[in-house]
Amino acid sequence: MVNSRDPKSTIAAVQHPTVGEAGKTGTWRTFRPVIDENKCILVTSPKARCHTCWMFCPEGNISKTRPPRVNYDYCKGCGICAQSCPHDAIAMRKEEDEP
Repeated sequence: MVNSRDPKSTIAAVQHPTVGEAGKTGTWRTFRPVIDENKCILVTSPKARCHTCWMFCPEGNISKTRPPRVNYDYCKGCGICAQSCPHDAIAMRKEEDEP
């Protein structure tokens, strides 16, 4: 059982992608997130602090950089980043339509 008052029992919320039993899981994708840097508040406003896509990505595949980058080797194309973006800067595109 996790004790919320004991710092040693805290469970980290951020994961980092690693090669596991399934290998690189990006090949499972049907749709891929594409970031429009003209809409991304981190790119258009130098003082903005957003990183909502980074925070909500369940696989930890979005970098916390300006602009954010998607690690397509492990992105499964769930679309949570696109749904969570408050500026509609991420679009889900068919995998075969993207280079």
